[in-house]
Amino acid sequence: MASVVTAAAVSRNFGAYQDAAVREPVIITENGRPRTVLIAYEDYLRLSRRDRRVEATADVSDADLAAIEKADMEPSLDHRNAELLTDKHAAD
Repeated sequence: MASVVTAAAVSRNFGAYQDAAVREPVIITENGRPRTVLIAYEDYLRLSRRDRRVEATADVSDADLAAIEKADMEPSLDHRNAELLTDKHAAD
């Protein structure tokens, strides 16, 4: 569960909210609306690793598609398959 606080409250007591963000995200509001989120550095790293580049298949050439179809994934990347199968946002 995330904490929700105003930007003014964070400004007055940044250290406390910085400590809180290590335990859970802190949603910072401005004018009553969520504007930013303060999160732990480890959470940021985890989220940034999940950021992947996406391209439309229509933009991929036939030669590239053929190469992709023939390719084998390195065994060291098998965890990626498991990630796709367990990701709650993966397509069914």
